[in-house]
Amino acid sequence: MENLKIYQKVNQNESSLSFGISKMEDIYEKRNGKVDEPHRHDYYTVLIIIKAKGKHEIDFNTYDLAASQIYFVAPGQVHQVIESEKSFGYSMVFSNQFLIESSISLSFIERLKLFDNYGQSPPLEPNPSQFENILGFAEEIHKLYHSDAHMRYLSIGAYLKLLLIECNNICSINPEDSELDSPANKIIRDFKTTVDLNYKKEHSTSFYAQELFITPDHLNRTIKEKMGKTAKEYIMARITTEAKRLLYFTDLTNKEIAYELGFNDPGNFSAFFKKNTQMSPSSFKSKEKIK
Repeated sequence: MENLKIYQKVNQNESSLSFGISKMEDIYEKRNGKVDEPHRHDYYTVLIIIKAKGKHEIDFNTYDLAASQIYFVAPGQVHQVIESEKSFGYSMVFSNQFLIESSISLSFIERLKLFDNYGQSPPLEPNPSQFENILGFAEEIHKLYHSDAHMRYLSIGAYLKLLLIECNNICSINPEDSELDSPANKIIRDFKTTVDLNYKKEHSTSFYAQELFITPDHLNRTIKEKMGKTAKEYIMARITTEAKRLLYFTDLTNKEIAYELGFNDPGNFSAFFKKNTQMSPSSFKSKEKIK
């Protein structure tokens, strides 16, 4: 049984809306400074932080909130903003439906490589000039969102696309290739999709290479060159993140989680988890519960 709060709609009061933007200071005041519990969204979130102090936890990785940061939270990720004082900035949320309505393809989002739904999700930290440009897009989006402008959502979609491109252009971790539809980028997209569909039962690089009709060596070289990790490391990171979510947010036993994630023997799952986190499943659960 999953105890984690899940937000499925961009706007809880108006289910037809597929985009939303709020000032972080307004959210803080609305909650009276109370910290929200860890939760996951079925949509994308972008936090543009002008000024903040506290922590942002994303899938059990903790980052210090600071000025001039931008966070990207993918659908399915578990996160929690823990503010020690009022933050200032913008929180934008949008669904796949909004992308469709704005003529923004899902492959465009995937090519940007800003939204990593497992593993590390550090903030983007632009220089002052870059942040000013991004903040300008956010301010225009906020103004449009609260206006009666004709075709305002199409305009918002255009500004959102510009904002994401600007962020991607300054991302030093995963700079965008000049050839957006290159064979290598297609392999990356297909590999990610295939992993998401099969990671609970298939753990081997050879399986995914076969599904993509390429050799394991070709797959590994491509993933390593574009993402800085091997295909196997990517698969293991996906399984590890899901294991952490299941350990912390459900009542499943270690044995049940092992079988859920495709391990025939709970002992093999425990060994896998310890190798990838340096602690046993039980130790991880206890450590997180006392935070």
